[in-house]
Amino acid sequence: MKKSPAKSEAAVELEQLMPEEVSGDTRQARQLSRRQMIAEAVMTAGTMRIEDLTERFDISLMTAHRDLDELISRGLLRKTRGIVSAAPTSLIEASDVYRANREAPEKEAIAEAAAEFVDSGEAIFFDDSTTVLRMVPHLQSKAPLTIITNSLTLMNEVKGMQDLTLLGLGGQYYNWCNAFMGKMTTSEASGLRADKLFLSMAAVTDGLVFHQSPEMIETKRAMFEAAATRILLVDHTKFTRRALHSFGPLTDFDIVIVDDQTPSNDIKRLRDSGVDVVVASAKKSAKGNGEVSPSSTS
Repeated sequence: MKKSPAKSEAAVELEQLMPEEVSGDTRQARQLSRRQMIAEAVMTAGTMRIEDLTERFDISLMTAHRDLDELISRGLLRKTRGIVSAAPTSLIEASDVYRANREAPEKEAIAEAAAEFVDSGEAIFFDDSTTVLRMVPHLQSKAPLTIITNSLTLMNEVKGMQDLTLLGLGGQYYNWCNAFMGKMTTSEASGLRADKLFLSMAAVTDGLVFHQSPEMIETKRAMFEAAATRILLVDHTKFTRRALHSFGPLTDFDIVIVDDQTPSNDIKRLRDSGVDVVVASAKKSAKGNGEVSPSSTS
């Protein structure tokens, strides 16, 4: 019996975000399947022409737009002038499903290195970034912990763990990041005091960190101000991206964790400016031995 091909991480994530599976060869079932395939195709390519989608899936332009409108409403994609995109721009961040499947080995290594800074008994802020989300498998061994987050994804991942107290920050829900932001979120965060904060940002430019969303900046800032130790997680691609809104200088963070694909001149520039940089090895993390020996400034 021939085995079905393994599904990609993006496909699995998309199935969880789309409506319940419809059985049988019905119009609704075919529509659901097609929309999942469209979303996965765009996320794999980053950007596609809508006309190319009509040819690839043998559908009319009207049907393509209806399918895309549904995916856009779920925060997965966006379209402008005949182009549909999942990739981030300087003005718009990509969906969490798209980001979760990019630079996976590097994010795993960074998250594993970050977990070394988690101590039992601490209260810790975790933001909604996909890099921070990868710290979850390392948290149970650090219990007891109090976990504070605005990420609905992270809440669902840790809610069943033993000896972990979960404080969810509420507010306005945003589809594209599967997280809560806004005045309610920042108010709740500001009323707490945590030992540490782990967060990531969209871009690093000229010694400053940036994000496309002003609401996201405000939410991360509230956590930042309420934490005693602030740890930034950024993979090497963040040093080549641009985003509109400045969060602040890298020197404001106590520790910055990068991966070993980060250009050496960027690492040297950070260290020369006084930033405590930890370099996590993706190759070492990929061996699965559970040991990461990050190199840091001494």
